Amino acid sequence: MAKPVLYSYWRSSCSWRVRIALNLKEIPYDIKAVSLIKGGGEQHCNEYREVNPMEQVPSLCIDGHTIIESLTIMHYLEETRPQRPLMPQDCFKRAKVREICEVISSGIQPLQNLIVLIYVGEEKKKEWAQHWIMRGFRAVEKLLSASAGKYCVGDEITLADCCLVPQVFNARRFHVDLRPFPIILRIDRELENHPAFRAAHPSSQPDCPPEVAK
Repeated sequence: MAKPVLYSYWRSSCSWRVRIALNLKEIPYDIKAVSLIKGGGEQHCNEYREVNPMEQVPSLCIDGHTIIESLTIMHYLEETRPQRPLMPQDCFKRAKVREICEVISSGIQPLQNLIVLIYVGEEKKKEWAQHWIMRGFRAVEKLLSASAGKYCVGDEITLADCCLVPQVFNARRFHVDLRPFPIILRIDRELENHPAFRAAHPSSQPDCPPEVAK
């Protein structure tokens, strides 16, 4: 069977979520880099539009199919490769994982996505991104106060952790004050040296600019 191919951009938090999930499940994959900035963005070219009509990353070619949208990809991996599960067995805990994923993937990340920040404009983009990240993190911190153990939901790594860590990175990029969010910070620290998370980090990606790579 052909190795899965992930269309990814090194600093895309949505691509990063999927890289973490693939690594945690120990699924070998190849990366096909799509620059979101080169030449106005390679995601807008006709060739890539055939892969992903939303002209975004990530896209995953797997099992003879192409799947877009990070959460859809991660749920497909969970359903087709249930070994090393990233969702709890308990239905309520599964709902808690989905809650955290949705707040981040619907309520935070799209509002500070590259295409939105370009529209907002250079002068306002930092203030805009900080506002929406802070608003979303207040909700996430509250949810975690009821659900967190060692990680976002209990003591096992779940899809919620795959979503949280890249969003913390983005918050730091926009100089968000993270001190009001001690549970978020604690979980991020817990995971920063985990091999699957380190291998998925932007600085470890083949398309990461040399001046940024560790």
